[in-house]
Amino acid sequence: MSISRTLLTTATALALMAGAAQAETVRIALVAKALGIGFFEAANKGAEEAAAELGDVEIIYTGPTDTTAEGQIEVINSLIAQRVDAIAVSANDTDALVPTLRRAMDRGITVISWDSGVAPEGRAMHLNPSSAPLIGNTIIKLAADHLPDGGQVAVLSATTTSTNQNIWIEEMTKVMGDYPGIEVVATVYGDDLADKSYREAQGLMQSHPDLKAIIAPTSVGIVAAAQAVTDAGKVGEVNVTGLGLPSEMAGHVKSGASESFAIWNPIDLGYSATMIAHALATEGATAEPGATIPIGRMGEVTLDENGEAAMADPFTYDAGNIDEFSSVF
Repeated sequence: MSISRTLLTTATALALMAGAAQAETVRIALVAKALGIGFFEAANKGAEEAAAELGDVEIIYTGPTDTTAEGQIEVINSLIAQRVDAIAVSANDTDALVPTLRRAMDRGITVISWDSGVAPEGRAMHLNPSSAPLIGNTIIKLAADHLPDGGQVAVLSATTTSTNQNIWIEEMTKVMGDYPGIEVVATVYGDDLADKSYREAQGLMQSHPDLKAIIAPTSVGIVAAAQAVTDAGKVGEVNVTGLGLPSEMAGHVKSGASESFAIWNPIDLGYSATMIAHALATEGATAEPGATIPIGRMGEVTLDENGEAAMADPFTYDAGNIDEFSSVF
């Protein structure tokens, strides 16, 4: 065999090997409710951690510029055209994404939802950050703990169609009888936009002068509400609580605008969602009810009859521990 033919054969073999290696890479799209939100950026860090641990994963972190179903549908259509292996989406609408996600599944793409769920017909499974009843109880308890004599509270949520927030508020309502004297006087929506959430918080204080607490089960809303309380000179009068990130809430805890708040670790959530998407896409696990799916350092989750699983309990942050976590996420 001539030297030129040997070189050609070697080059061809290397090219085939490179193509095979490239084909083995699992591309997982982590779809946020919107770009530019700290919670989802932290989740992406966890996804990248899982990808490095697995060794054969490329993370495509993406999302719309605002928290709309239409924006997510456009993003998902692009991912279908790219022929990604898996889509893990935190949904802006329970039902609106279903037709597009079904099209993705029909084309062999593994689809899961995480954080904010999709209707069962639009995904293989859903990963809740925690159990909905526990979250619902936690957010009202955080307000009630600092209102021994009761009082008026209001809810500042994300969008009217946000699956997770709506479920948590519903679960909160179920346990209101456990907190006598606490009256929920309004629920408003800031659409996970800082400026709109700020204005809604201002409106709550103006409409309800006896308001004692604002509960925001959204990392965008809780920061905006705390700032609105500060700017209104109502620190010590109106307590802001709910779900937020330590890095974003540390100053408001120290100022007294927020006595306490809760959250699960979004890094862990992005990590777990990626582990699940990879296991399902590579047929390392199945998604039928009762199935157990490994999630790396987080252990494992077991799917219930609705194809859902919960990652971990929420954790409460206050002045006693905020410094420990505020540099982490």
